[in-house]
Amino acid sequence: MNVKVEKQENSKVVLEFTMPKDEFKKALDKAFVKNAKNFKVPGFRNGKVPRNVVEKYYGEESLYGTVIEDTVDDEFKKAIEEKELEVVSKPELDVKQIGKDQDFIYTVTFFVKPEATVKEYKGLEVEKSDTKVTKKDVENRLNDVRDRNARIVSVEDRALADKDISTIDFEGFLDGVAFEGGKGENFELTIGSGQFIPGFEEQLIGMNIGEEREIKVTFPKEYHAEELAGKEATFKVKLISIKAKILPELDDEFAKDVSEFENLADYKKDIEKKLKQEKEENAQRVKESRVLDKLVENVEVTIPEAMIEDEIEKMVEEFSTNLAYQGLSLEQYCSYMNTTVDDFKANLKPNAEKNVKIQLGLEVIEKMENINVEDKEIDERIDELAKQYGKDSDPESLKSNPNIRHYMTHKLKQDKVIAILVENAIEK
Repeated sequence: MNVKVEKQENSKVVLEFTMPKDEFKKALDKAFVKNAKNFKVPGFRNGKVPRNVVEKYYGEESLYGTVIEDTVDDEFKKAIEEKELEVVSKPELDVKQIGKDQDFIYTVTFFVKPEATVKEYKGLEVEKSDTKVTKKDVENRLNDVRDRNARIVSVEDRALADKDISTIDFEGFLDGVAFEGGKGENFELTIGSGQFIPGFEEQLIGMNIGEEREIKVTFPKEYHAEELAGKEATFKVKLISIKAKILPELDDEFAKDVSEFENLADYKKDIEKKLKQEKEENAQRVKESRVLDKLVENVEVTIPEAMIEDEIEKMVEEFSTNLAYQGLSLEQYCSYMNTTVDDFKANLKPNAEKNVKIQLGLEVIEKMENINVEDKEIDERIDELAKQYGKDSDPESLKSNPNIRHYMTHKLKQDKVIAILVENAIEK
């Protein structure tokens, strides 16, 4: 089999394969033997139909499909290995010539991973994150802890107020007609939580237990239910009960109850220390993200559309998996968001293109920096992974899996490259 390589613009490659007519004849012979039992001609037993009768009855071209099936895929794989081509799109076959006493000629067209260049990757300037912890930060954290340790008590001697927990019956109407999904009984709603549409919760304030009230609200224009979006509705509401949160006093006793510290002052110092650590860890993550965004500006490459489409599909698959944990399909999500799956995918394209560009840029730097990983590093990372999955995972089994080792090798190299970028970045 002779192979010609034609490299075109934008990482497009055309391989032209030529099977000499003598080889093609032998391939037809093998195809006939392989399919002999499938040919049925009146007067002949199955599998005993002579070749000349088959070609007369079915036509020689009935064997072409088998020749193509048995030849093209294997020859393509062999060619891309020999030529060291990294395919990033689905190959397209085009048969140019096939027939008796002729060379079998066909082309396979596809895209390969493009060659990228990185103008600069050390000394990238990024904005510096603020890691200072303020008194307000400490107060907010303390209030969160107080809120989690609050007592819930029933209230019967006053009207409903902001921050109260109400239990209500309600039913919504459009032009006097009840609409689907607009009714609830014994529904618990914290006033000020923003759980209902704007304007609803505020109008409940001042109600007394047992009181009924009509509330008028307008659904947001971008509301997920198209039949309600932008419409004015009336809700009939009855207040069933009121509960209130009683926050614990902020004193030494509180500190003893919620922490290992004996007094509030020491507890505050510990909160400040932890908040500082959290902010610094978050700042590191933000810095990494900003450095990668900056790297994109320095990567020069023309990306084949197939690579971007492949990245979009990966992003969609990951998003769909997360939705499944919430009991939703992508179609349901798009319906709630008043969009379509196609539009959802289209909106992912800019980020998909950025992700591919980052990946290509990191691979260029990896070669420039001659990044390598040792088996010991891979084993240690797999051990960490096994711990995350718990006792059901077998580290030795994971270590012997070539796919996992390949993935870990790639991930470790990528981490090392990103570390170089971050270490050499200039924060301003």
